[in-house]
Amino acid sequence: MQRIVLASGNKGKLKEFSSILSSNEITLIPQSVFNVTEVAETGLSFVENALIKARNACFKTGLPSIADDSGLEVDALNGEPGIYSARYAKITGPKADAENNIKLLRNLKHVPEPERTARFQCAIVYLRHAKDPVPLVFQGSWEGRILFEEAGKNGFGYDPLFYVPNHSCSSAELDPDIKNSLSHRRKAIDQLSLCLKNRL
Repeated sequence: MQRIVLASGNKGKLKEFSSILSSNEITLIPQSVFNVTEVAETGLSFVENALIKARNACFKTGLPSIADDSGLEVDALNGEPGIYSARYAKITGPKADAENNIKLLRNLKHVPEPERTARFQCAIVYLRHAKDPVPLVFQGSWEGRILFEEAGKNGFGYDPLFYVPNHSCSSAELDPDIKNSLSHRRKAIDQLSLCLKNRL
């Protein structure tokens, strides 16, 4: 079994990545097992931030690593909140999601429904070692629109505001298993899984 570090301490991400990669003779280990702490995301794109996290995990553990970075991109706001999705309202803690959603709705107040197109983006990076000159990058997106008010109790972040046209409801109204099968992260992980399977 090949050991790969997941450059995240998020248990939900570990479960999602592990469930998809489990058939690839891979053991995925969270970076917290090696006492690797989160690194500052100073990049200007999802790919740059994922690279920063993956390289830090490789450097600290000496093992290959996987990292992802994701967020919401709204066309009417020129791509905002983008890489700042988690800290859009410039606060952290338990109230961050609610405040981020309030700010997003405020900034879209005068934007009509047809122009509220948006998508969740995810970039995943795989590095063989800290100095890997050819990182593998995988990208997934999930198209939708931004609602005028929150709907649904499932999910987190912008899920209550993200309308999924094919299912005629918000992401937060979807069954979690259905959401995970449609999501931007799932699409990127599937690409990663296929690539690792071919390599191994």
